Amino acid sequence: MNFCWSTLRVKNLDESIKFYTEVIELEVVNSFKTGTVEIAFLGKGETKIELICIDESDDINIGNDISWGFEVKSLDNALAVMKEKGIEIDSEPIQPNPHVRYFFVKDPNGMSIQLVENIA
Repeated sequence: MNFCWSTLRVKNLDESIKFYTEVIELEVVNSFKTGTVEIAFLGKGETKIELICIDESDDINIGNDISWGFEVKSLDNALAVMKEKGIEIDSEPIQPNPHVRYFFVKDPNGMSIQLVENIA
């Protein structure tokens, strides 16, 4: 069995696509509209996320106990990009062991995004 994707309901599809393409550097691999529902799939390599926007409802519920982690080559560069783009850092960098560093930001919908640098 293989993991296909993770789905997130969003308030504004364009704003969310902008965040995930410009900040997280994922690519839109497919998008379509059916009735009042707009769907976009984004990915790069094995990472796939599905963003769903329902025109009639902006009532979404992002849980506090879930986050998506994305690996970056340099945590310092990622921090600089977030500050340059005006994205609030949700937590300062944490290094729980000598092999990994990370910090959190929120996407436009309040989803926790963890940016992770694996240290060799």
